[in-house]
Amino acid sequence: MSDVLALADVSVVRGNKRLLDGVDWEVEEGERWVVLGPNGAGKTTLLQIAAARIHPSGGVAGVLSEVLGAVDVFELRPRIGLASATIAERIPNGERVGDVVVTAAYGMVGRWRESYDELDHGRAKELLDALGAGHLVDRRFGTLSEGERKRVQIARALMTDPELMLLDEPAAGLDLGGREDLVSRLGEIALDIEAPALVLVTHHVEEIPAGFTDVLLLRDGKVVAAGPLESTLTAENLSATFGLELTLERVGDRWAARAVQPPRGRHAAG
Repeated sequence: MSDVLALADVSVVRGNKRLLDGVDWEVEEGERWVVLGPNGAGKTTLLQIAAARIHPSGGVAGVLSEVLGAVDVFELRPRIGLASATIAERIPNGERVGDVVVTAAYGMVGRWRESYDELDHGRAKELLDALGAGHLVDRRFGTLSEGERKRVQIARALMTDPELMLLDEPAAGLDLGGREDLVSRLGEIALDIEAPALVLVTHHVEEIPAGFTDVLLLRDGKVVAAGPLESTLTAENLSATFGLELTLERVGDRWAARAVQPPRGRHAAG
């Protein structure tokens, strides 16, 4: 079994809808995966399986060498860093940013009666600094911009030195400057050989940071293609994934896609 993730014929069914349908996927230690697909493709559901937040309806899901359904998920989850909108919604607006990050050490959302030592607070500040958010340590979470919130969430997800890091649309809702700053910082994490295995979910190839190694393409809960980024992220596979003829180009370590437009002034023969 893969050290990090090993999904074999995994399906998730809710009512009459199959959110995931026969997914096979493996993530090895040191790999950096991006998961691409349109709305409703099953990306977030897949991430919830990887985060040990839900169990599959069928198939076998291995997470960090444990099998979901045969392991205490409350012992497994602290080994996984997760940054997602659902986590952000649970953070009290009045929470101090430093506490938002440090409480991850106990798997808490919101400071209660637990105590932390100077090493914990130092680790939290170090992570915030690395993400360009050190100056926010004493701010209240509810006063932050969307870009600032994203950086704080990622620092929180890294707080426990996870073996697997999951990022659910980290650049969603950011303006161009905020997106580019965040993508650059995620690229630095990806290029760090001591960083955990990474899985990043997005709709946009423009949000793939430098240093990512592999791609999984999903449509209607099924895998369209999976493998090394260099050979698997093609215009053909991307078009099949989004159901639209697309062109794809690479500039340096970044990607861009757009729809194929028919030549102007060209009319169909009658």
